[in-house]
Formats: sequence, structure tokens, C-alpha cells
Amino acid sequence: MGTQSKKILLVDDFIPWRQFLRTLLSVTPEWQVCGEAENGIEALAKAEDLHADLVLLDLDLPDLTGIEVANRLRLLAQPPAIVILTADASPDFVKAAMATGALGYLLKSEVVAELLPALKEVFSGKRFISPAIQM
Repeated sequence: MGTQSKKILLVDDFIPWRQFLRTLLSVTPEWQVCGEAENGIEALAKAEDLHADLVLLDLDLPDLTGIEVANRLRLLAQPPAIVILTADASPDFVKAAMATGALGYLLKSEVVAELLPALKEVFSGKRFISPAIQM
């Protein structure tokens, strides 16, 4: 019974998108959106302050790229799991993102069908890459 809910930090510069993600995640009571960030600097500070278990990270941010943020998140004392959520299906971006240690790579176009299954996989220690991505 006493299992702690998993804390998720949403990182995307588009507020309506973050609100949409928050709504999708609200159906799973064992996961809690602990915060939101609209840029990389804010994401790094909040991931550390809030002790996020997972960061749902866009690649295209106004200050740092998602790749830079993911690399810096790995250096935290308690690094969160990272799931990239982006519109970019380019194999180069997928390889670069997964090389940071990210456990997931989701396409925004597939988020409704894939977000919950992807996070279940990642929280159980497995990797998830959108099936729509052809490597």
C-alpha cells in the first residue's frame, strides 16, 4: 500500500501542450506531475529541487537543447529517468537522445496512444521507442 507515487516533471515551452500532458497523466493515480518547466535551465533546477523520478522532455527548447538537458540531468545526485517527447522522428535525433541515457523516445503525434504504455515500460526499467520511428 505505502508505495510512493512517481513524480513526473513536464518540460516543454508550449503551455497548452503541458496542460494536455497533465490531463493525460491524471488518469494514472500512481503518477503525479510534480512540476513543469518551459526551458532547459528551469528544467534542471526543478528536476533537482523536486526530486523528479522522470522528466518528460521536449528536444526543442528555447535555451538549451533537450539533448543538453538530458546530459546534465544524468549528473544529478539522483538522476531521473528521461523520456524524450518530440515531433522529430529523425534517426540522428533518436540516436543522440538515447545516447544520453534516455529510456524513452516518443513522438508527439503518437502521445495519446503511447504515453501511458511508454511510461509503464520506463518505470519498470525498460526502454520504449515509438514504433512509428523507423531506425
